[in-house]
Amino acid sequence: MDASKPAIEIKGLYKLYGHSPQTALDTLRDDPSATGAPGHFVALRNINLSIEPGKICVIMGLSGSGKSTLLRCINRLVDPTGGRILIGGREITGAGKKELRQIRSNSIGMVFQHFALLPHMSVVDNVAFGLRIAGMPRKERRAKASKALELVGLKDLDNRKPSSLSGGMRQRVGLARALVMDTPILLMDEPFSALDPLIREEMQQELLRLQATLNKTIVFVTHDPNEAATLGDRIAILLKGEVVQEGSPMDIVLSPANDYVRNFVKGIDVFKVLTAGQVMEADAGFQAAEWKKQDVVKVGADDLIAPYLDRLSSNSGPLAVVRNDGSFAGLVTGASLLKALAANISPPNRKPQSAAVAGTSGGKGMAEAMQRAV
Repeated sequence: MDASKPAIEIKGLYKLYGHSPQTALDTLRDDPSATGAPGHFVALRNINLSIEPGKICVIMGLSGSGKSTLLRCINRLVDPTGGRILIGGREITGAGKKELRQIRSNSIGMVFQHFALLPHMSVVDNVAFGLRIAGMPRKERRAKASKALELVGLKDLDNRKPSSLSGGMRQRVGLARALVMDTPILLMDEPFSALDPLIREEMQQELLRLQATLNKTIVFVTHDPNEAATLGDRIAILLKGEVVQEGSPMDIVLSPANDYVRNFVKGIDVFKVLTAGQVMEADAGFQAAEWKKQDVVKVGADDLIAPYLDRLSSNSGPLAVVRNDGSFAGLVTGASLLKALAANISPPNRKPQSAAVAGTSGGKGMAEAMQRAV
């Protein structure tokens, strides 16, 4: 896959269900203000997304918003009614069955919501199933499957049956089955939604650990805002088949496009997305020669601020934000954190809210954190 091109490009994508979807599509395109098409259900409407290689794009929305339909259009399990899908610059919307099999084997892996493991097969044979379909010899595919199981923390469980595993372990098997195909793209359809909260959080961290090593392009569907904020480099929020906002987790949490997005993300812990670079202040008098001698903690601009809240609240010294080349970029103090939060959570043309009010609209735990920060 060409790293200079987007891993996935979606251009003007539509999916309509009904007796004459192409005719209905023409009507929608001729009249962009139309809310629907008589006798048809508009599952996706004019979706435009560009996903960079090695990034996690989270598709979020309420039930029925089109999340899973969009995911299935990407690997052509569902055929779009109109628009284009490009994988590494390669147009796939017109691909035939043979070409699609090749694309699914070589370019796109899938992790399903409900594990979809074959109960009569051992764990290792479940993981190796795609390789078996691809014609790989038994010994070779089982060896690769064992390595994939070890990668997801299931070493020495090759010969167990899925029924003997916990829910979290079965989801790891599903993840290993996708990873063993070594495709550059993974599509994940609410893979952790059936898990208990603690196991779900463990699987989120496991995915981030794997991503740091494997650098896959991942499209991850969820209805959980905190999961989206934890995993996503970018988040696209759908409503009735349309993208109502797309951006970084921080953009969406602190600058929601409308009331739907605001209500959707209001439960997100803002410190899941807040970085040092977003709350620092430049200090021209705090030169590199000085800060290197002082008792300060150095952090990168993209480092989350959450691990340092206790330090900031106890006046133990500022954080020095450094660039990739090691040069000084700015300082984070309790005051700069409070100032940044107050500025970002205030609606346009209104004065910054008090900490108490901010805590109700800017994310769970914000008020307490703001009060601690000073």
